[in-house]
Amino acid sequence: MRDKGLLTTPGLWRALTRRGRLFLIAGPCVIENPRHPHTVAGRLKALTDELGIPYVFKASFDKANRSSLGSYRGPGLERGLEILASVRERHGVPILTDVHEVEQVERAAAVADVLQIPAFLCRQTDLVVAAAATGRVVNIKKGQFMAPWDMKGVVEKAVSTGNRRIMVTERGTTFGYNNLVVDMRSFPVLRSLGAPVIFDVTHSVQRPGGLGDRSGGEAHYIDTLAPAGVAAGIDGLFMEVHEKPARALSDGPNAYRLGRLRGLLRRLLRVQRAAHGDRA
Repeated sequence: MRDKGLLTTPGLWRALTRRGRLFLIAGPCVIENPRHPHTVAGRLKALTDELGIPYVFKASFDKANRSSLGSYRGPGLERGLEILASVRERHGVPILTDVHEVEQVERAAAVADVLQIPAFLCRQTDLVVAAAATGRVVNIKKGQFMAPWDMKGVVEKAVSTGNRRIMVTERGTTFGYNNLVVDMRSFPVLRSLGAPVIFDVTHSVQRPGGLGDRSGGEAHYIDTLAPAGVAAGIDGLFMEVHEKPARALSDGPNAYRLGRLRGLLRRLLRVQRAAHGDRA
């Protein structure tokens, strides 16, 4: 079923901010080829329709922060946006993609319903302001090097444009070498900023640079951390999913297997009802 309301910015924002309703942002880390995003989007759309979960498809047209020079980055801006536009049109799903430079923002906003500021770039004032000035929903990932309360200034930069459709995402904090940790206290702190709070559970189990020329990951911890985040009061879940994580061209070690997602989402909905039934 196609919900055309989700394909308008006001309608999407209403769906993402509906009290007591968990939403999902999910897809492959990067666009691997023209066909793969359609396969993933179709399966995720059918699953989220079945469970009544608002859904946003995510994929990157360029992974600009890969560990090594030879790592696959994606099809690039022009071809990548063409593919994302075709996913949006065929499957009727809103699109999220990340932008790395101010020059990419206007073109990405013509296709994507949500512009994402990567964690490493969340303090780049010109990029944050340019993305927010488009009027699109903006998702800002908290840097791995930042305390949650330090995101206050980042959110203020975004809303200075008059756009209040701003979301913040927790994706773990650097903890020693090649490791990240999620402090559950971060979620209420981020919520106090007045923006919807998202938990990027798959990047939170990443081991940055942990395999030498590429990042590793501990995807088996997703089943533990995702329910904990829902119990802590997140509004949405961000996940990189793949039907065969071992063959993914980016972030396979921390991606969740697509075939297991139905069981996890059902569990998360039960956790949400148990922990926050009074808010639903």
